[in-house]
Amino acid sequence: MFSSYKPNWMIESIYQITPEQLKSVGIKVVLTDLDNTLIAWDYPDGTIELRNWLQAMRQADISVVVVSNNSAQRVSRVTDKLGVSYIARALKPFSFGINRACKQLNVDKKEAIMLGDQLMTDVKAANSAGVWSVLTKPVVVTDGWKTRFNRFFERKIMKYLQKKHSDMKWQGEIK
Repeated sequence: MFSSYKPNWMIESIYQITPEQLKSVGIKVVLTDLDNTLIAWDYPDGTIELRNWLQAMRQADISVVVVSNNSAQRVSRVTDKLGVSYIARALKPFSFGINRACKQLNVDKKEAIMLGDQLMTDVKAANSAGVWSVLTKPVVVTDGWKTRFNRFFERKIMKYLQKKHSDMKWQGEIK
């Protein structure tokens, strides 16, 4: 019933994902949500740890693209500082933004992974687009008002999925 919301992997934080892990499963492109995945939704500057992670991806020739439902103005305020490209107004949970990113990068969808903190937008969009999906724990426990609404339903879907799928556990890495 809710299989389109089931992530391929569940990890605590993006920082547990290494270029070596990505390359071992054929990933060349990391698509990622912005708020509460890369940065705290209410702190747009990011952290030193984030900058180091992005640098490691660049050195490994793994592209990182932010795929966000936010406006271009909001997303570019962050991505310009971080030196990554973006797709704004991605319309997640639909696959439009992810499809657009893969097309722009000329990458096969099996070579792309989508990281995000929400089942109902990020994971659903990734699964609909046919890219690998990774659910991360939110960077901070607070959310903007729109996300709080989704979290209510997300908890119910998560409970259902974890009951049905014993492999849905938080892991330290993708495998």
